[in-house]
Amino acid sequence: MKDGAKKSTSARAGGSSGSGSSRSGSSAKKTTSSSANPPGNQTPNTPDVNESEIARLKVDELRSRLRARGVAGTADMQKADLVKALVKSLTHKSGASSSGGGGVRKGPQNSKSIKYAQEITSVDDEPERPGRSLVTTDHEVIRRWAEARKGVPTTVDGTEHDGHAGVLRFDFPSNGREQRLREISWEEWFRTFDERRLNFIYQEERSDGKQSNFFRLESPDREDG
Repeated sequence: MKDGAKKSTSARAGGSSGSGSSRSGSSAKKTTSSSANPPGNQTPNTPDVNESEIARLKVDELRSRLRARGVAGTADMQKADLVKALVKSLTHKSGASSSGGGGVRKGPQNSKSIKYAQEITSVDDEPERPGRSLVTTDHEVIRRWAEARKGVPTTVDGTEHDGHAGVLRFDFPSNGREQRLREISWEEWFRTFDERRLNFIYQEERSDGKQSNFFRLESPDREDG
């Protein structure tokens, strides 16, 4: 009886130990899995794309961001589809949204100026010749162009609506301040620029080689860009 009791006690101890080991192993697996896939970011190859954060955006904001990235057909999409579309766009074109992408935005109201202008997609692109008409949506290209001419981002006072900037312009103080222009931040200027899907048409130099301040903002979707 004593031997039997020892065996029974040993068996119970062994079973308890085995169960503990199993739970420990399961816990370790869960910990490893959790570390490999931190919550809120299901796109490890593009860590700046946070799906959970995108899912918290409102439907109108999702549609606005998709339009700014050139994604069409969002009017009839449900929120879940909008989230997937934005994540896909950001994943495949990571970084393009924050810089504007550089590519020309196209639509029914594109003018001949767009058609014949040289497309500039990054600060590394050079005009083919002095006086060449250029077009871009790249934020850094636009910012450098304006700052090289001491230009500041502005909106035309009185054209604001719903708390958003109105008509976008640059003011060049060296030419004399324009009273109707109100200075705004670069962030607000570019946010409005992207939301309205504008193209930036401009010149680096005039045909005589002198620096040019010419620019125009144009919408491919409406006549009053």
